[in-house]
Amino acid sequence: MVRTLYYVAASLDGFLIEGENHAGGRNPGERTRESGASPFGDPSFPEFLRGVGAVAMGARTYRDFLADAASWPYGKIPVWVFTHHEFPGIPGADITFIRGEAAEFHPDIVHDAGEKDVLLAGGGNIAGQFMDEGLIDEMVLTVVPVALGSGRPVLPVGSVTKPAVLLETRSVGEGLVQLHYAFGPGEQPVPK
Repeated sequence: MVRTLYYVAASLDGFLIEGENHAGGRNPGERTRESGASPFGDPSFPEFLRGVGAVAMGARTYRDFLADAASWPYGKIPVWVFTHHEFPGIPGADITFIRGEAAEFHPDIVHDAGEKDVLLAGGGNIAGQFMDEGLIDEMVLTVVPVALGSGRPVLPVGSVTKPAVLLETRSVGEGLVQLHYAFGPGEQPVPK
């Protein structure tokens, strides 16, 4: 069964780590990206990505990749970008730009994933829409040890969610902690 996984990094105070968030003039996640490891210092990210058949993201996340197209980690994996703006593509990437609600396009994204998982990358409003519609099965949250003081919340939902089940906790990168949660019916992880 195809799972929809939300993969995101957040500060200690619960804000998204993204292009405009800086600590000491740099994105706190960049120190590991520069070494070629992976986003947010997760050395298992390339293996994780092999299990991904489609990616969904919002315009802000896509815009961050446009600023540095060489950092595009998804190769030819189909990527769906929720946006109301016109953007150029990234050479060699399979990108579909869409306007609409998460629930409207989720079946098509799942179809594109085939037998693999759907990765919800980035975060913010798109993640909140997916969660409000009950479309997120699991969440991999990397906590970056910095407080930002302001920014976009990790999961802006419209109402209180059921408690998630903690599947795994591990240390990754330099001082980063990764939390892996399952959501959904019966609050049980989907077997893979």
